[in-house]
Amino acid sequence: MEKKDLKIVYMGTPEFAVESLHRLVKGGYNVVGVITMPDKPAGRGHKIQFSPVKQYALDHQLPLLQPERLKDEAFIEALRKWNADLQIVVAFRMLPEAVWAMPHLGTFNLHASLLPQYRGAAPINWAVINGDTETGITTFFLQHEIDTGKVIQQVRIPIADTDNVGVVHDKLMILGGTLVIETVDAILENRIKSIPQEEMVQPKELRPAPKIFKETCRIDWRRTVKQTYDFIRGLSPYPTAWTELLDEQEKPLIMKIFEAEKIEKIHTLAPGTIRTDGKTYLHIAVTNGFISILSLQLAGKKRLPIQEFLRGFKLTDETKIQ
Repeated sequence: MEKKDLKIVYMGTPEFAVESLHRLVKGGYNVVGVITMPDKPAGRGHKIQFSPVKQYALDHQLPLLQPERLKDEAFIEALRKWNADLQIVVAFRMLPEAVWAMPHLGTFNLHASLLPQYRGAAPINWAVINGDTETGITTFFLQHEIDTGKVIQQVRIPIADTDNVGVVHDKLMILGGTLVIETVDAILENRIKSIPQEEMVQPKELRPAPKIFKETCRIDWRRTVKQTYDFIRGLSPYPTAWTELLDEQEKPLIMKIFEAEKIEKIHTLAPGTIRTDGKTYLHIAVTNGFISILSLQLAGKKRLPIQEFLRGFKLTDETKIQ
């Protein structure tokens, strides 16, 4: 079968999923339909916002479905009419069997980790938060349990100590586009030798990658320098690690931290203690050193480098963080 004859249905929602869809369209593959999340209001004005995948589909006149429920009969029937040979899922939702088992060549997923490590919704964040020095992407066939299907292909990349989750996300997004094309071509040419995950070399510890919520992002200053530094870069630029700063009236202000450096130093200060000259630096004590804040944002304000922040916001060694 030629790629122009292979009917592909593509499922995805965020920016991470756009690159693979773009590579398919640009490469002349026959994308007969796109499925993405329903529109939702966003921002203070609750303006309806299209997902990045929907916007791409509209810009390229691709047929589009946005089901509220993936088990809805009307959706299943509409999907069936596309008569797909293959379905590709990138950063979407958990699919019912009625959907993933529909095409005769199966449904494969692009997952941003080296499966079986980091099964779940936020694999890139957790790999950086945990201080890993390597991550990657995996294509695998869907089956009943989430992220457990037979692995088709994997690509590994290093994580530098200075990489934040945004840097790793963008690297994996580009590599993911290439891997999706390679996987489709291997399926077309009948070169697939998928491997059950339980037969792969298992890491000592299988770490999960659960969805991240606001409270997940709160910094615990009792942790070590490395743990706190990795936590901050593992949530930057989004959804962003945060703490509460108490102003002169003891009123708590949420402070998001985007960039930081680690300083290993023995001290006797309580975790969360601030050290600053009020002009050029802001250091916060952790168990075995300090975190030097480089850029931050107070609630309702814009993101600022630390020197600019200190010019407009009076901080002293007596200022408290909780």
